[in-house]
Amino acid sequence: MKRMLVVGALMFAGVEVVLAADIATPPSPAPPSSYFPTTAPINWGGFYIGVNSGYGFGTSNWTAAAASPAAGGTIGSFNTSGLLVGGTLGLNLQANAFVFGVETDGDWTNLNGSSSNGYCSSVTANATCETKSDWLSTARIRIGYAFNQILVYGTGGIAFGDIQSGLNPPATFDSSINVGWTAGAGIEYAFAQNWSAKIEYLYINLGSVSCTSANCGPAVPFTVPLTESVVRAGVNFKFGPW
Repeated sequence: MKRMLVVGALMFAGVEVVLAADIATPPSPAPPSSYFPTTAPINWGGFYIGVNSGYGFGTSNWTAAAASPAAGGTIGSFNTSGLLVGGTLGLNLQANAFVFGVETDGDWTNLNGSSSNGYCSSVTANATCETKSDWLSTARIRIGYAFNQILVYGTGGIAFGDIQSGLNPPATFDSSINVGWTAGAGIEYAFAQNWSAKIEYLYINLGSVSCTSANCGPAVPFTVPLTESVVRAGVNFKFGPW
């Protein structure tokens, strides 16, 4: 009898083992998908377009061509600032981790600044001498180093923009398109397939213009320069896969 009980217990245990083996093991969760496999570094080469926006801050001044008694020779330096927003177009070529490219952009701006120097208010009551710019554009080379998804770069080239100067009121301005230079640096991050985001700093020197009309009062001509530091962020779409 005891032998029969032992045999029965062993048979029951065997059935449990077989049933347990038949139960399917739940599948392991799939690893999260990634646009950027660690086994293959991404390629920054290719055409891209984008948008950007930021803030500019700098200086201007009015200096009389001759030491005019009316102007006192100079108005003195004053601050300028304003917002920027626009578009970007570029091309990168990559060799190992080095990235070489060209980039151009065009931004609408409301950069402006003014001085209430005694000369300005002496021409028209409560008037200021104002310098402003409605747009900025650059054409630059970029040289960078890629840490897979992260690109750090330096950049420099030509800057274009309008410089406007005049008394306000009456707020009529001399306007001239100037060509200057720009240099800066930035960092860009590839955050999804075909997409990257960047932040950069540019120093822009547009040189100077002459205000020779009555818009700047009787002590003309004035030499009016404009320099700006620009900090901006942007998002780019790259054509073709990373």
